[in-house]
Amino acid sequence: MGQLALWTTITIIAVLVAKWFIQKDGHPKALFYLFFAEMWERFSFYGMRALLVLYIIKDYMKSVENNEEIAYGIYAAYGALVYATPLLGGFIADRLIGYRKAIMLGGVLMSIGHFFMAFPTDFFFYGALGLLIAGNGFFKPNISSLVGALYKDGDIKRDSGFTIFYMGINLGAAAAPFICGYIGETWGWHYGFSLAGLGMLAGVIVFWDGLKKGVFGDKGLQPAEYVNKKFFNFNIDKLVWVFGFLIVPIFAYLIVLEAGGNNFLGMIINLLLVVSVGYAGYLMFENYKAGQPAVANKIGSILILAVLCAVFWACFEQAGSSLTVWADKCVNLWKLTASQTNGINPAIIILFAFPFALLWQKLDLWGRNPNTAKKFALGLGFLGLGFLAFAYSIHFINDAGKLPFGTLIIGWLLITTGELCLSPIGLSKVTQLSPKKAVAFFMGLWFLSSTVAHYIAGMLAKLTTSGQTTDSSGLLGKLNSMFFSGVDPNGVGVAEAMVYNDLFAKIGFVTIGIAIITLLVSPVIKKLMGDVH
Repeated sequence: MGQLALWTTITIIAVLVAKWFIQKDGHPKALFYLFFAEMWERFSFYGMRALLVLYIIKDYMKSVENNEEIAYGIYAAYGALVYATPLLGGFIADRLIGYRKAIMLGGVLMSIGHFFMAFPTDFFFYGALGLLIAGNGFFKPNISSLVGALYKDGDIKRDSGFTIFYMGINLGAAAAPFICGYIGETWGWHYGFSLAGLGMLAGVIVFWDGLKKGVFGDKGLQPAEYVNKKFFNFNIDKLVWVFGFLIVPIFAYLIVLEAGGNNFLGMIINLLLVVSVGYAGYLMFENYKAGQPAVANKIGSILILAVLCAVFWACFEQAGSSLTVWADKCVNLWKLTASQTNGINPAIIILFAFPFALLWQKLDLWGRNPNTAKKFALGLGFLGLGFLAFAYSIHFINDAGKLPFGTLIIGWLLITTGELCLSPIGLSKVTQLSPKKAVAFFMGLWFLSSTVAHYIAGMLAKLTTSGQTTDSSGLLGKLNSMFFSGVDPNGVGVAEAMVYNDLFAKIGFVTIGIAIITLLVSPVIKKLMGDVH
């Protein structure tokens, strides 16, 4: 109970500090409402994320022999679809119903989905995942797009505003594993999922309250031509609500297929990738043809940044899968449960979000602000160092075969520093670089890069289920052999930990290499971005 009281107090204090900072720094009043609504949405999402893999392994499929591999597959498919649907939700919001109505629809779908997880049957389990996937598609890209709409082009506070918004994301993300994780693993899994549902419902109510108070002004309204437009004698927004519920069984079935080892979802992701990149390419061609090469170049820069983003999240998203299971099996967790370790990363972000927000503003005023490409390089570099810290922990394994808890703190401190260099900056730049009539589409494309990343993350996590480390051939193998030199393979717990630590080391070396390449080509990316830096 002490943990619950502690994190409730921390959350309240952080919200009050955020409100004070938003007012003091002169940000739009609406930013706080979006900050607060997104905080609760992330509370629900990360509460689910912290519990899902462990719930499948320890409860839902505990009698299934390869339950760990299945859990990684379900988690990867869920994560991939959660970040694929924003492409559809963003397009529908742009063209048909506007950001506001899309956010409300998404919030309602996700609230129902979390409450479905309270019931331990296949219908409710897969139905819950389908509802959460569909709901996120309408909610996630449009609330981020609405934040971007609050600022004028060239506003120096834009990056700061997105970093504050990102702090709200991580406030919910930090509280959820500690609260939902604690309740789920001590009181019962379904109590944890139900609490996540209450969080999502709170987010919907807060956003609705902001709408009623008119804090958003004329931002995020439904396109005028569709306000009274009817199809089959129904308003378009009502038809979109029906569509939102009808697509739920499709997503649920895709999860079922993935759980059964079918790679049909991978084919769909590839198709989505081809279609979306093809459409982006078409927009580039049209702008070149119209004599607007600067707009076309900016679209090209979005695609490059999206690839770097995919690399980052494919590695980072080991957090909810292999890193959680590694912590459960191999780490001396002190007074935490394995699911609660998911809260370390967002807790660190809470501490560093405001300093980073001020840092970018001050560096910009001094003319020393690194351009976006360099920030992405820094993000990938810190990510790689964090995973190398996880991997190197094998050198400090104790006599009981457990790795030191401090490793989690050091590794996540490095990874989180990288995340703050990359993720909120990426969100901000997409809204700046996108053509004005297609902001939500490109926000959806941005999240599609995370779809690819989640699916790849699942493939990486499954490498740990073979129970074997890789051989020492090739560059990565040789680097790993040097990195783990001196480790006794016959020590207590070493063989089990090495299955995971070997993967983490490879992730570290590869991402540091990509960071160096990104740094070298940063002038080219900067040129494509034009007046956006």
